[in-house]
Amino acid sequence: MHSREQITLQRDVKTIQIPDGTPIVLPGGTEVWITQELGGSFTVMNDRGGMFRVDDQDADALGKKPAAVETEDEAAAPLEERVWNQMRKCYDPEIPVNIVELGLVYDCQIDPADGDEHRVSIKMTLTAPGCGMGPVLAQDVKSRVEALGGINEADVEVVLDPPWNPNMMSEAARLQLGFM
Repeated sequence: MHSREQITLQRDVKTIQIPDGTPIVLPGGTEVWITQELGGSFTVMNDRGGMFRVDDQDADALGKKPAAVETEDEAAAPLEERVWNQMRKCYDPEIPVNIVELGLVYDCQIDPADGDEHRVSIKMTLTAPGCGMGPVLAQDVKSRVEALGGINEADVEVVLDPPWNPNMMSEAARLQLGFM
């Protein structure tokens, strides 16, 4: 969703300031505008133009409901597909395209671990090397993948070689962002 829904925060909420990644608590009663609601996270803007990411577990502060980890149909899919689906729910808070379509995921390996559990190793990059949101995006990927049944650990490594460029985006992402 890409909109400008104005809401009043229903309680204090922990956020991440965009683009530097600094944790900030916005007090309850603050008026904000939801500018992006994708993959269970929200980008909000205050009256001073500050942008902040609100995670799914704090959706109630915005008067929203948290997203389900997986639908029944998603849970019935093969594990590799489920992992990729989780990564498709991760968004840069400033770009309305998921990290997979942006071409930020370079590698994803799924290896057996204990019993029926698996370990996932992911290599991803950022659209800009100094992006302050990099650790936030990597943690989002890790948390979403580890929330899947059958995964006991996800290791997410942010790599900067090769450097990302717009040619790494899917055709759909380039079209959506006006690169075609």
